[in-house]
Amino acid sequence: MSRPSTVKSRFWRSLILTQLASAILLLTSLAWAYSPVAPLRQASNPVLTAPEVPVPPRTEPLFIAPLYNDPEVVSDEELALVLKKVQPRFPQKALKPNYVEHALRAWTIHAKFKDPEVMSGEQMKEFLTNHGQFLASWGEKIEPILEDRQTGVAIRWGKEQCASVHHDHWLASLTEAGVSLHEPVFLPGGKQRNIGDVLRQSMLDFRVDEIEVEWSAMAFGLWLAPQREWVNNQGRQINFDLLAERLVRGHQRFGVCTGTHRVYSLMLLIRLDDEYHILSPAGREVAWKHLEFIRDQITVSQFEDGHWPSNWSDGALALKDPVEDELYKKVIATGHHLEWLAIAPKELHPPREQILKAADWVISTTTAQTPEQILGTYTFFSHVGNALALWRNTRPNIFFEAWEARESAGGK
Repeated sequence: MSRPSTVKSRFWRSLILTQLASAILLLTSLAWAYSPVAPLRQASNPVLTAPEVPVPPRTEPLFIAPLYNDPEVVSDEELALVLKKVQPRFPQKALKPNYVEHALRAWTIHAKFKDPEVMSGEQMKEFLTNHGQFLASWGEKIEPILEDRQTGVAIRWGKEQCASVHHDHWLASLTEAGVSLHEPVFLPGGKQRNIGDVLRQSMLDFRVDEIEVEWSAMAFGLWLAPQREWVNNQGRQINFDLLAERLVRGHQRFGVCTGTHRVYSLMLLIRLDDEYHILSPAGREVAWKHLEFIRDQITVSQFEDGHWPSNWSDGALALKDPVEDELYKKVIATGHHLEWLAIAPKELHPPREQILKAADWVISTTTAQTPEQILGTYTFFSHVGNALALWRNTRPNIFFEAWEARESAGGK
C-alpha cells in the first residue's frame, strides 16, 4: 500500500526539481542577456560603422580670389548702385532659406549695413544655423531644416519653401561666406553640434550619381584641399577627379541655372588644383578642355545687347533659333557667366568686348528693377552683385561698407 504513495512522492519531487532547474536556467539566461557583459557576445557579429572621413586641414575655408580689378567692366558708382539693389532686405515671416543662403554667400558673415531693415551677415548665419531662429520665422508646424544624425548633421533640402532648395547648397553658401568649421549649429531640442558635423555628414552621404553635385564639389574643395579622396557611407571611394567628371557629364542645359553652376564649380576646382593639386593630370585636362568648350559656346551665343540666353549651351544655334526667355532667365545666364569668368584666367575668356557688353547689360537691367522685382527673383540678382564685386577684386560687404562710410562722410 505504501508503494504507490512513494512513487507519487518521487514523481512530484522530480517535477518540482525539473521546474526549479528550468527556472534557474531562465533566470541565468536573463541575467546574462541584461548584464553589462552581455554585449561582448555580439563581438562575433560585426556591426557596420560609418567610415572615417578626412579631418579638414583648416578651421577656416579657402577663398578663391578673383583675378582682376577692372573698372571698365564696372565702375565704383555702378557697383554701388547694383549692391544697393541687392541688399538682403527680406520679410522675417516665412523667410526662405534659399534667399538667405544666396545673400550670405555673396555678402559673407561679416556684412554690416546702416539700414536696420537689412539682415546682417551675423543674422543670416544665425537663421541658417540656429533652429530657434528658424522656428521664430516659420513656426512649430514646419519640419526643421537641421536634422540630427548619429554621424553628423544633415540639411533638409527640396522644393518646399522652408527647405534648402539644392543639395549641399546650405553648406556651400556658408562655406563661401567664411564660416568657421567650429561654428555652433543649434538643433531642435537644444542640442549643439557644429559646421564640421554638417561637412562630415555631407561627405558620408555624397553619391556620384546625384543629379546635382555643383555645391558638394565647391564645399568639399574649399574645406579639404589638398586632401583628394575619402570613402562615403556606401563604401565607395570619392575623389575630385570623379567630381570633375560628373560636372562635365551630360548636356549643360540639364544643370541648375541653365548649367552655369557646373561651370563655376569646375573653374573653382581648377583654381584649387593650381595650388593644391587635387586633380590628376588627366582629370585636370578633362576639366580644362571642357571649360575651353564653354568659352567657345558663349563666344558665339551672346546677343547684340550683351545678354546670354538660357540656351547659351546651344552655341551659335542660340542666335539662329532664339528662345523667348523671360527676363530672369537672361539675368541667370549673364550674371552667372560673369561670375565664373571673374575667377578664370584670360585663356578661358571670350573676347573682352563681350565681357564689357555683358556687364553693361546686367548693370542697366539690375538698376532698373523695383525693390519688389528684385525680391521676387533675389537669388538670381545676388549672383549679379557678387560677380561685379569680383570683377573689382573685392567682396560686396567690403566694398559697400566702405561706400556707405564715404557717403556718410559727405562723399570724401
